[in-house]
Amino acid sequence: MDYADVVAASFNPSPEGSVAAPTIDPSPARALRDAIEPIAMHVVWARATNERLATLGLDFLTGYVWGRAAALGEPDAAVVAATFAVFEPAFVGAMYDAGRNACDRETMLSARSEATIASLTEALGDADVASVADALASAVAAADGTGRALFSGLRAQAWPDAPVGRLWRGCELVREHRGDSHVAACTAQGLGPVEMNILTELWVGMPLGAYTATRGWAPAAIAAAADALRARGLLEADDLSSSGRALRNDIEATTDAMQAPLLVALGPDLEAIVTQLAEWSERCIAARAFPPDVYKRAAG
Repeated sequence: MDYADVVAASFNPSPEGSVAAPTIDPSPARALRDAIEPIAMHVVWARATNERLATLGLDFLTGYVWGRAAALGEPDAAVVAATFAVFEPAFVGAMYDAGRNACDRETMLSARSEATIASLTEALGDADVASVADALASAVAAADGTGRALFSGLRAQAWPDAPVGRLWRGCELVREHRGDSHVAACTAQGLGPVEMNILTELWVGMPLGAYTATRGWAPAAIAAAADALRARGLLEADDLSSSGRALRNDIEATTDAMQAPLLVALGPDLEAIVTQLAEWSERCIAARAFPPDVYKRAAG
């Protein structure tokens, strides 16, 4: 997928007044998650990074999949699909294999990091990010990696030297910690990947299938998963039932609880750190390095 096509499809502002449900009175863990999202994902959405990876033969999707999966080393595609969880396995596996065939891991990681740090430095301007970067680094260093493959693999990589690079890496790690935790919370409830996507998109405020389809799932698979959720009493027509909303709220609370050690490590400065991260994330959106869509930001 060409980056210009991604921009045309994804960089449209939400309608005026749009608010994603989980951003209303968020928990501290959710507030941190939303504050870091555009910084952590600068590597995926920034033009400079995409243009640099394109010189290596990677387009938007292969760059995203190979770039994120490289934290695991070079496992089989089935392992990547299992850890990514919410993507259709053949879809993400094909992107992974295409990425690996285009360029080697070290070349890709080096180009990806250099371009992202340069782009994020430009987006944040004169921001002094060192203290927040250090706080995030200390918090993720103390976090438990048990059962968290993407988080643990990324944490094992060398940290960038520049403060902006450390800020980006810290945000990436908080994001992967939450993502791994969220998948565990969902699977504990007996949810498959399509069902996870559907519950999240409806909970955030998207129409049924709107988000799930971007993960490579065919209409038939989405329809079958929706039927399965209806059979469990979790959907009413094309929206969450009261039971479905309660279940998704419980999954969110479990995910938050699994991130509690990170919040404890950030200590009494958590609220100020979240406020600062949110302001820097707005700079990323203003620089067109993250989609201005409130639902996309809340869904991940």
